[in-house]
Amino acid sequence: KPVIYVANISEDDLMSGEENEYVKKVKEYAAKESAEVITIAAKIEAELSELGETEKKEMLAEYGLEEPGLDKLIKSGYKLLGLITFFTAGPKEVRAWTIKNGTKAPQAAGKIHTDFERGFIRAEVMDYDVLVAHGSQQAVREKGLLRSEGKDYVVKDGDVILFRFNV
Repeated sequence: KPVIYVANISEDDLMSGEENEYVKKVKEYAAKESAEVITIAAKIEAELSELGETEKKEMLAEYGLEEPGLDKLIKSGYKLLGLITFFTAGPKEVRAWTIKNGTKAPQAAGKIHTDFERGFIRAEVMDYDVLVAHGSQQAVREKGLLRSEGKDYVVKDGDVILFRFNV
């Protein structure tokens, strides 16, 4: 079974940037199983969870961290389980969907609703980063950066997709 080892470290260990002897032992043990080890300062994570976005960014910078440990754990878990995320976006909501890496567009559409898979015509796809850079789906469309993909398209992590279907 896939395993991730999570080592709780102190604030002092986090600040020093050096691994303590216990983390080294956990890494040695995990290496025998080809498992990943993530270090988290649980006390800091608890404090981060209570802060707003601005304060959270400041605290992360103070500790020299790019992201919270929880984010690292989630990404590691997705990788270990072979999962990716694609998005659907409309005027009322934006939604994230989790699928297995390697899933083709019709099966990804089926994750939303079985009728979407059954009546799949095509997927209109844009990269998340492209959407953020241009500000709207309309701007992405006008720049010619919206791709039309068929049944053989393998969904990529971070795709923003509009499924066209007919039932």
